[in-house]
Amino acid sequence: MSRLVLTALRGQLPPGLFALKFWRVQGQIRMLSSLPVAAVCQMTSTPDKEANFTACRRLVEQAKEGGASMVFLPEGFDYIGSSREETLQLSESLDGDIITRYTHLAKKLDVWLSLGGFHERGHDWKTDQRIYNSHIIINGQGEIVSVYRKGHLFDVELTSKGVSLKESAFTISGPRLVPPVQTPIGKVGLGVCYDLRFPELSTALQRHGAEILTYPSAFTVATGTAHWEVLLRARAIETQCFVIAAAQVGVHHAKRTSYGHALAVDPWGVVLGDCGGSDVGMAMVQIDLQGLHNVRRDMPVQQHRRAKEYYCSLD
Repeated sequence: MSRLVLTALRGQLPPGLFALKFWRVQGQIRMLSSLPVAAVCQMTSTPDKEANFTACRRLVEQAKEGGASMVFLPEGFDYIGSSREETLQLSESLDGDIITRYTHLAKKLDVWLSLGGFHERGHDWKTDQRIYNSHIIINGQGEIVSVYRKGHLFDVELTSKGVSLKESAFTISGPRLVPPVQTPIGKVGLGVCYDLRFPELSTALQRHGAEILTYPSAFTVATGTAHWEVLLRARAIETQCFVIAAAQVGVHHAKRTSYGHALAVDPWGVVLGDCGGSDVGMAMVQIDLQGLHNVRRDMPVQQHRRAKEYYCSLD
């Protein structure tokens, strides 16, 4: 059963950031604020695409009822296959059924969607049956406004941890970053899962105006336990951005389990929302851009950066 996570602050907020307030009307939870609200979602995808869509639609509808203007869904929101063959067979193009249904949903509810980790058939599908891991932004009119194809592929063999994944066996690495997207909650810079481990990506997006970084993910339990929260907080602190990371949780099939803990972090590194490690649900968070600018003003890290030549001087 899905649940709405009422987020609680951990630690002491600096001046200019905020506490969360809620009010209840006829059983619905809504935020009491004029600030824009984002919903970061957590789900358990399986190879059943229809069941996954039903679960996502329910989360998006619940988020809209709660006052969210943008909803973030995790990597593999469409499905998580149990084999390479099934993963490829279930894939679609951007103009296929699944994305068309999400464009209709966004338009119907007048809500922006971050669909983070769609199995998109490659441009040479007929001759080279491989896919992109694509992060798609859809606006409230149901239009696709940005597509980022994951640049860093998860090819990892952690024998002692029981982790063995080779994403490049069926996935094409994306060719480039895409500019941050202006949304109702601020300028959003796009990554996907393993991209989180490469700070060059987040700092590049921040230099091009990002106020919010998003890393929809399906972290393994072993890597999530060790690295998930600390990496997300590090990306937030070093870029002085909000970080929103939707996540997969629980058992997808016999070969795959995900860590969960969909997270939202503020520019000071404070965790604003954590969906936990077991349940499907969401965290509703307010995006205070004035608080972000206060943090950047009081600690002007970006102004203190040296010229590129300085950081290359060891080369």
